[in-house]
Amino acid sequence: MEKRKVVKGTTLVLWLVISSLLMTGCLGSREIDDLAMVMAVGLDKGKEPGTIKVTAQIARPGDVRGQTGAPTAGTGQPIWTASAEGRSIFEAIRNLARYSSRRVFWAHNQVIVINEEVAREGVSEIIDFFSRNHELRMRTWVVVTEDEASHLITTKTGLEVIPGVSMDKLFRYSEIVAEAPRTDMRTLQAAYLSRTTHPVLARVSPKNRQISAKANGEFGSNPQVELSGTAVFNRDKMVGWLSTKESHGLLWFVEHVESRVITLPCAGQRERSSTLEMKNAKFQVKPVYEKGKVEFDVRVKAMIDLVELGCPDVEDQYVWMQQAEKEAADLLRGEIESVLEAAQKRYHVDFLELGKVFENHYPAEWRQMAQSWDDAFEKAQVRVTVEANINSPVLLHKATKSRK
Repeated sequence: MEKRKVVKGTTLVLWLVISSLLMTGCLGSREIDDLAMVMAVGLDKGKEPGTIKVTAQIARPGDVRGQTGAPTAGTGQPIWTASAEGRSIFEAIRNLARYSSRRVFWAHNQVIVINEEVAREGVSEIIDFFSRNHELRMRTWVVVTEDEASHLITTKTGLEVIPGVSMDKLFRYSEIVAEAPRTDMRTLQAAYLSRTTHPVLARVSPKNRQISAKANGEFGSNPQVELSGTAVFNRDKMVGWLSTKESHGLLWFVEHVESRVITLPCAGQRERSSTLEMKNAKFQVKPVYEKGKVEFDVRVKAMIDLVELGCPDVEDQYVWMQQAEKEAADLLRGEIESVLEAAQKRYHVDFLELGKVFENHYPAEWRQMAQSWDDAFEKAQVRVTVEANINSPVLLHKATKSRK
């Protein structure tokens, strides 16, 4: 009887202890008022040799509702930006504690902006640190800029209150533009660790494009962050830029191109043009390995809609349609050939993931040439075939002309 009472008493005590722990909430939780939530981070070279400057864009929860009309005890500024330097990224971030009254919290970071000088020296330490950080999401976008990264992440945009959120949405909705790769930390790390390809990052720049309502409609009074090309890497070091045309061609190889705008000048009226929209396309790369030579067949079949017929003197719509299909195919083929020229002749690195395609089809042969793939890639012959078809030709039967 005594033993039963002791067991029951012990069980009751354990139950009370467990219940009290559950009632106190999650262990290790942090109050939001104690956190400095980073929305964007910029990486520049420090003033001292061998140092790096980290600039953190931190949201001010009390002022995020807008840039005008600050709440009580607020400043009206939705972000607070601070910079610190160190011999490593981690040391620089720890040095931010000298200025921040809250603990720097990385779970909400949207974008990592890398200055060109830092990128050319190598991004291996950046990949290592941010991939090991347990607070950071691997879906964070990574970009390169010619400007100071600290300047870029403080650029205020017109549509979003927080610049970091603006750059995040810029990438999420950039598929309709198809001018720059959408590389996040996961994709960057995979390309860096891969034996078959090299990283590419979007290039971003501040451009004066916004029309200010406060300056009587003055154009370009406020800068906006825009996509403007691609940064190419050889392993972890940046080696150069791709133009907009070359970036169009790049995306066929590294992403799924869903939409694209094509403008074609009118015959005899170069100042006027018609506009087409690519709505659906199939892209295929087939490797061929014969007698020790590597070749690739690249095929594109694009379905296109006519959205603006800006050529008023078109008489035969079907003849024009056939010519437009040929011109659209030539334009797409020219973009693909231009990025192939950049990869094989200018930079001599396979950032088009052709090595991955070859390995999947010829695994045994790949093991023999893996160490010398860049040389084989440079010498590989690539044949490009593009077919463009305009949908709904019945809509082209008559041009939009006045009867007056």
